[in-house]
Amino acid sequence: MSRHALIGGGTGFIGNGLSKCLTKNGYDVTVISRMPGLKRITWLELERSGIPNNVTAVVNLAGQNVLDPSRRWTDGFKQNVWTSRVNTSVALVKAIGAAPQVKAFVNVSGVSHYKPDDKHVYNENDSVQGFDYMSKLCLEWEKAATLPPDVTHCRNIKIRTGVVIGRTGGMIENIWLPFQLGLGGPIGSGKQILPWIHLDDLCQLVVHAIENDKIEGVLNGVAPEIVTNGEFSKAFASALRRPCLFAVPEFVIETIFGKDRSALLLSGAKIQPKRTLETGFKFKYPTAKEACLEVVKKS
Repeated sequence: MSRHALIGGGTGFIGNGLSKCLTKNGYDVTVISRMPGLKRITWLELERSGIPNNVTAVVNLAGQNVLDPSRRWTDGFKQNVWTSRVNTSVALVKAIGAAPQVKAFVNVSGVSHYKPDDKHVYNENDSVQGFDYMSKLCLEWEKAATLPPDVTHCRNIKIRTGVVIGRTGGMIENIWLPFQLGLGGPIGSGKQILPWIHLDDLCQLVVHAIENDKIEGVLNGVAPEIVTNGEFSKAFASALRRPCLFAVPEFVIETIFGKDRSALLLSGAKIQPKRTLETGFKFKYPTAKEACLEVVKKS
């Protein structure tokens, strides 16, 4: 049987990496995008015509970039951040219900609904809660990405990912220049936990979830090593052979991003990928040192 994956939001940093990974693993890949093109369908086409007949797995990565420093945190932008995640999930769930050939639906969301707690290390069995904008978004996002009970032909997997580490985008792209110039350092106090995962590991985890027919429910897409922002910054600086001296004050982050968004950078929970590991998944980059050395090697 041919293997064909449909990726919602497949043109960004993670989407490009996942498309390459799936192709390498023998999948045909089609992307859902706002713009038509080769091996693409639009969201409007999805709504009108449903999921293409040969698609066997669906992955949703869609969502407006929250940490885009060029965008002010206005009510309009907040609404776009919300609807770009929730509405796409709703659209895919509806389409999957009418597509019996789809056997796996993987929704990639965040970890913001694990409330930071110095004394507790979370795993997939812990409850999550809404306590600020980002946590409430994650709750609604996962709710929207839940297949109804009568859809029995498709497994429902929810990967909660930390900060994704890779050379071509995300946090690394934003901090590369100051660290390269020897001006990098931790954000705020640097004591806050930074849940993270290497891009390659996240992509392989998606493939693992698609191909293992016993996997359903929540998987934490975070590396096994729990580190603070300061520890990660030191690992990255060391990989670049640069100092790690210049911390970015909290008020600067809050001024640039606003209170809601700055929480993503200034706070974080201790999270373990307990169930992820129990499925037999093996991380290629389980430590910040290994991940940072790989990222720098590709520069």
